[in-house]
Amino acid sequence: MATERPTLVTGATGFVGSAVARALAARGHPLRVLVRPSSDRRNLAGLDAEAVTGDLTDPASLARAAAGCRFVFHLAADYRIWVPNPDAMLRANVEGTRAMLRAAAEAGAERIVYCSSVAALATSTDGTPVDEATPVDPGAIVSTYKRSKYLAEQAARDLARQGAPIVIVNPAAPVGPRDIKPTPTGQMILDAAAGRTPAYVDTGLNIVHVDDVAEGHALALERGRLGESYILGGENLTLRALLTLIAELTGRRPPRLRLPIAAVWPAACVMEAIARRTGTEPRVTRDSLRMARKKMFYSSAKAAAELGYHPRPTSDALTDAIAWFRTAGMLRG
Repeated sequence: MATERPTLVTGATGFVGSAVARALAARGHPLRVLVRPSSDRRNLAGLDAEAVTGDLTDPASLARAAAGCRFVFHLAADYRIWVPNPDAMLRANVEGTRAMLRAAAEAGAERIVYCSSVAALATSTDGTPVDEATPVDPGAIVSTYKRSKYLAEQAARDLARQGAPIVIVNPAAPVGPRDIKPTPTGQMILDAAAGRTPAYVDTGLNIVHVDDVAEGHALALERGRLGESYILGGENLTLRALLTLIAELTGRRPPRLRLPIAAVWPAACVMEAIARRTGTEPRVTRDSLRMARKKMFYSSAKAAAELGYHPRPTSDALTDAIAWFRTAGMLRG
């Protein structure tokens, strides 16, 4: 889908955003990207794009970025499992999303693709995969990040009902190249691949290749129905199965010790206390353990039927992620 007017991508310096920008470039979109003054721009290397400086907390900069754009992809967000200041995350993810989507609509964008998350959706109590229609209990949301994504998606839905041409996508847990931070899921893969995961808890998650998520964004632009949302996931795996697969790919022994969540709780408390003093992000938090009580399994059947979305096997996604971490010098051996 070629176009002369630019396509704006926010969050293009990030993991998923950089994959989306590359997928759009491959389709012929002239790109404009929103970057903060402090952004790490390594993920923009080799990408032909006009960079516009701005921030989600600066509505005027968002209006400048959206001006003249035919399409807008909003992916910029604060994604952390723990934050010392929840208000800052809520401002960026909720108010920033509302401001960006409104600026895109007021600039006359023909279509806006908003990257939400499965974190904004319900969770299953019995391991049954959740879909877009599963009711969400706002009172059951357990972390600042999940709450921020839920509220941001509600803001996007409100704007869509008012006529903004918005399509929503909900990626699961993406893995693959250019996870430079890394993300919490990427850190889990790194730790397991390096043999630093001696035990596990009984939980589950949906793993998807980041390039399949990027393809899903492009398909949402081309085929998605306005006002609708689409889960972009891959395979549902228990944490034990995921860690076993990583061990097989790296020639290591899989962890055999299953820990009850209650046994890990004191360690999470200690890690959070250390994080408050040092400013580092804890590997395990009380919120992450609360989330682990439910299996985070999702269905991408709607995206498959309406968008033609077909993700690759988890083993391929993990192979690419591990290979990239090695090439980047983040994983040895």
